[in-house]
Formats: sequence, structure tokens, C-alpha cells
Amino acid sequence: MPNLAFVGRGATLRHQAYEMIKRSILAMDIYNSATEIRLDENHIARELGISRTPVREAMSLLEQEGLVRSIPRRGLFVVRKTKRELIEMITVWAALEGTAAYLAASRASDAELAELAEMFATFTLSGLTNRLDDYTDANIAFHQAIIRLGNCQLMVEMSANLFVHVRAIRSTSIRQDGRPDRSMREHAAIIAALQARAAERAAILVRDHALGLAGHVEAHWTVPKT
Repeated sequence: MPNLAFVGRGATLRHQAYEMIKRSILAMDIYNSATEIRLDENHIARELGISRTPVREAMSLLEQEGLVRSIPRRGLFVVRKTKRELIEMITVWAALEGTAAYLAASRASDAELAELAEMFATFTLSGLTNRLDDYTDANIAFHQAIIRLGNCQLMVEMSANLFVHVRAIRSTSIRQDGRPDRSMREHAAIIAALQARAAERAAILVRDHALGLAGHVEAHWTVPKT
């Protein structure tokens, strides 16, 4: 688990522990491991510089959200979904992101859409295979940005827990089945539609882009054994 900064004393320890642990989980590549990811309350408490009680309370909240699960006599683990669950989550993500793109076409500023295009400005199809790690990071940021540019806070909140799984799938699948080239072309088309303020076209392109990922998972994905 990534290092966690010491928790301050201003807000409640439970809330701060919850926010920092959740942020750490969201940054994980949870499917790129043959074994489950175990969370050690003692270690986390030491990293945060607090007692186990607020950590335990934070974990309880995260369990209610479906991000962690407690297994008797084994401990706490980051949740990994089944293949069918992943496909359903991507389908829901497609609906949310497509709607966000529709809204972004009218709500995002020209400067914000220019920043969206800048995310891929240094990548070329010929040099992509040598920069897949960088492209993966840009790809993740791109999809998060579309949700954010929809300017709907509830949509941002609803997509947050989905994204921990969608992010992990995108990070792995981008290296498979010729997806990098296709991804770049589809991103370019999405950006062009947004900059043209073509809301319906942007929504369809974003939705179909995500559903293409669902199809890829259906055909190629194997969830690690738990």
C-alpha cells in the first residue's frame, strides 16, 4: 500500500483516515496481482500516526462502500470484482461518462477543452509502444477529466467508487489486442466533438469507447483468483 502522510488533528481522525486510505486504494492497480491486496490496520495506523480505533472506523465506512471486505480470521482486503461485475460496472460508467461528455460540450470552457487535448499532445502512434506507462496515466486522467468537466458534483461522487475498478481495467487492457492505437484515435474523435460543441456526438463517442472496453473484458479478461 502506498505511503500515507501523517494525519493532522484538525478534523476528526476517522474522517481523515477514511479520506487518506480511500485515496490510496483509488491509486492502486488492484487487478495486477496474482494475490489479493491485504490491508494491515496496525501498519496503516503507524503510517498515519494515530491509534487503530479511527482506522478501524474508517475501514468500516469503506466496507459499507464496497471498497474493502473483512474475511474472518484472515483480515481486511481490497475488493476485486468478478468478470460479470466488472462488465456491469463499465456499462454504468459508460452511461455516466457519456452524460458527462454531453454536459461538458456546453459547460466546459474553451481553455478546459484545450487542456483535455494537451493531455495527448506529446504522443504519436509510431512512438506509443515505447511510452505506454505515460500514455496509461494520460488515459486515466482523460476519463476522470470528462466526468469532472460535466460540472455535476453528484456524478463525480457516484463515479468515484466505480473508477477504482475501471481504472485498473484500463491500465491493464491498454497493453492488449492493439488497443493503444484504437484508443488514441477514439480519444482524438472525442476531443474534436467536444471542441465542436457537438454534445450528442461526444456522448455517443464516449459511451461507445467505454462499451468497447466492456467488450474487450468480455472477450479477454481473466480476474485473478482470490
